[in-house]
Amino acid sequence: MTAETGGELPEPASEATHPIPATVSTAESDPIVVIGEQFIAPKPVELKIQHTVFTVAENYFDITDDIGNSIFKVRDRLFSFPNRRVLFDANGSPLVSLRQKILSVRRRWKVFRGESQKSSDFLFSVRRSSSILVRMKTRTATSLDVFLASNTSETLPDFSIKENWRSSTCTFFHGDIIIAEMHRNHNVRSLVINADNYGITAYPNVDYAFIVALVIILDEINRHGDA
Repeated sequence: MTAETGGELPEPASEATHPIPATVSTAESDPIVVIGEQFIAPKPVELKIQHTVFTVAENYFDITDDIGNSIFKVRDRLFSFPNRRVLFDANGSPLVSLRQKILSVRRRWKVFRGESQKSSDFLFSVRRSSSILVRMKTRTATSLDVFLASNTSETLPDFSIKENWRSSTCTFFHGDIIIAEMHRNHNVRSLVINADNYGITAYPNVDYAFIVALVIILDEINRHGDA
């Protein structure tokens, strides 16, 4: 598998919602490749994501590097059926489609290569790691499980995402290894234009397009709740 890196490293939280492993993905690690080998880097990759709601029917995400160069874009129609987001590269070529599974109890999303819906192009799925009733009792931050297409039993997730509401940060794991981190930025501009801004750090040898896709899904799940 493969890796790259993204935005600024989040400030350490005073109280973590989960134990922090001692290891992170390094240049010596086996690459984590899910979407494409071209999105692997030997050093951390820092990316910035800006989400903007221009109309009631359209959401835009623009992803840049730390000096403002366009890296990816996400375009969608909220009222399409099923809800669908498409991740494009800087040249406008579709990389993956993110599709919400309708009537899914745990808000499952399925990701396919390009704009395909074929089972042969299915790459991975993402779902909440606990039921709605459990979350209502524990009031925990969002926790997601990620299953590769090859993991048909889904006994254990291939990757996991743990969010810390208190510090507005999120950590991405492959087993007990941290492969990326994300933090949410709040400013006056984001409030005025109804936008969220995220900073991502993808660690070495991690497919940073994969991390971006996970952040988009996390944002959608948090934005629209459990409906």
